[in-house]
Amino acid sequence: MESLIPLIVNLISGAVGGNVVGKLAKNLSLGTLGNSLAGIFGGGLFGQFLLGAVGIDPAAGMDLTGILTSIGGGAAGGGVLMAIIGFIKKMMNKG
Repeated sequence: MESLIPLIVNLISGAVGGNVVGKLAKNLSLGTLGNSLAGIFGGGLFGQFLLGAVGIDPAAGMDLTGILTSIGGGAAGGGVLMAIIGFIKKMMNKG
């Protein structure tokens, strides 16, 4: 169960990150549900896989540093993926 905690933190913070970016960049927003789903996926992807690929192991320990790394990675990944999907959607609607 302890190994699931960083993933859960990444998913939750990804959803929050997606919604924060959606509020800040209204022209890219996918709506609350879309922002949340893109954020969850981005938070899980970035927080678990990409941070691991650059040598940061979010599951290494659930001390304060590990928790903050999971929160930051998840929120960043969620926000970035939501913005990318929002940008692609915006470009497709222009055509």
